[in-house]
Amino acid sequence: MRKIFIFIAVIIALIAGIVAIRKYSAPKEEPSEKPNTKNYLALVSHIEGIIAKYSKIDQDIELSGTIIPSDETTLMTEVAGRVVSLNLQEGKSVGKGTTLVKLFDDDLQAQLKKIEVQLQIANNTENRLKKLLNVNGVSQQEYDAASLQVSNLKAEIDIIKVNISKTEIKAPYNGVIGLKKISLGQYITPSNIIATIRAVNQLKLDFSIPEKYSSAMKAGRIVEFNVSGSDKLFKATIIANESSIESDTRNLKVRALISGNIADIIPGAFAKVKANLGTDNNVIMIPTSAIIPMARDKKVYISKGGNAQFVTVKTGVRQADKIEILSGVNVGDTIVTTGLMFIKPKSPLKFSKVI
Repeated sequence: MRKIFIFIAVIIALIAGIVAIRKYSAPKEEPSEKPNTKNYLALVSHIEGIIAKYSKIDQDIELSGTIIPSDETTLMTEVAGRVVSLNLQEGKSVGKGTTLVKLFDDDLQAQLKKIEVQLQIANNTENRLKKLLNVNGVSQQEYDAASLQVSNLKAEIDIIKVNISKTEIKAPYNGVIGLKKISLGQYITPSNIIATIRAVNQLKLDFSIPEKYSSAMKAGRIVEFNVSGSDKLFKATIIANESSIESDTRNLKVRALISGNIADIIPGAFAKVKANLGTDNNVIMIPTSAIIPMARDKKVYISKGGNAQFVTVKTGVRQADKIEILSGVNVGDTIVTTGLMFIKPKSPLKFSKVI
């Protein structure tokens, strides 16, 4: 009996040992991680900034422009008809007044011949009546009616000739024909585009400049530019500005006349325009890395009372690593230049370095 109790006690002790071992060997549940505010603030504190101040820069600005022909016309017909003659040589030069397209006009030509015969008879009748009127052989009323008939027929002939001229599409000036849109024998209407003609003996340059520099873009000013695929610098003389500043972009559109050899320039090409606007001593320049581009505008972080403030800025001249600030930042403001990804509006800031 004693042995049984000893055996039961041993079994109980073994079970208790196994339970204890499982309890202490089971993995402990780690507490859910909570944001470490101290670490976050430490990260924000390792930032650098720059104090906004006036700088002196040579205002060499770069702008985007487009090469345009001196004149460009979309050729279309005034009347509907079938194309019976086509003289559209794509990419070839044509002289002013060259007939490019001829429409069917046989019906108009027949009407013209008919009216011309009637006019000849009416002229003979008028001449006879005039002789009779001189000897009182007819009344003045009869002669006036014959004379009116002659005038009416001449007017009808003029109308038919005008209609015939509308069946011919001629080159309005010396230029180069683009790609044709019609074919011989095709029936075209005034809604059909025939082709485009461009006067390429003289080219122009269109570009836009920020409102701040609009007063410097006077007629006669020379700007330089180059086109894609070429390092050659071309010159153009400003001839006119748009009458108003564009309300959505706050830019002024400028047009310049290109001078020199234009053989290497194609109308429609992109141009990088360079203009020197002199020296400005009151310009706020900040590193381009401080700019945060948004969908509709640009923003920077500045320090106000030790906290981050998100402000919208307008930019101007861009240099290699700096950009001009036109509005949004004042002299003396501390602008954040590093760690922008970790800053939120109203976050406390602690700068490690301020220039």
